[in-house]
Amino acid sequence: MTTILNKYKKLTSYPGGRYLFNRIVGFTAPFFATIKPDIKQLEVGLCIVQVKDRRRIRNHIGTINAGAMCTLAELTAGMAVDASIPKSLRWIPKQMTVAYLKKARGTLKAVCKFDEDILQSGDIKIPVRLLNSADEEVFTATISFYISERS
Repeated sequence: MTTILNKYKKLTSYPGGRYLFNRIVGFTAPFFATIKPDIKQLEVGLCIVQVKDRRRIRNHIGTINAGAMCTLAELTAGMAVDASIPKSLRWIPKQMTVAYLKKARGTLKAVCKFDEDILQSGDIKIPVRLLNSADEEVFTATISFYISERS
């Protein structure tokens, strides 16, 4: 089990632990704190993160900004990969392809789910879906990660 997954499991077993874990993520990677993510579930091959609609992440037409959705997708996929990758490997995001499917309003839920067996050296593609409160897909992303041996 990876360090991040260990921290998540340990902290979330206590009252207020998920809040503390979310704060630690934002402190470790400050840019992610700008969207105030709430990591709802973290397992090997799965991460679910929720973001509430707030004025700070809206664009000029009152929908959730494209940059906020990309940030949410990158965080969700990165957390899923980090929670799943063997200790002998490391990762870095390389490319992201996105599709805006409908106006994003309200609370968004990002879901990243994959088979952990794909985590091998080389380029891999990880899918992320963003759903609105009606469980309608509003955004999809495919994030390419470069996986390599730790030196």
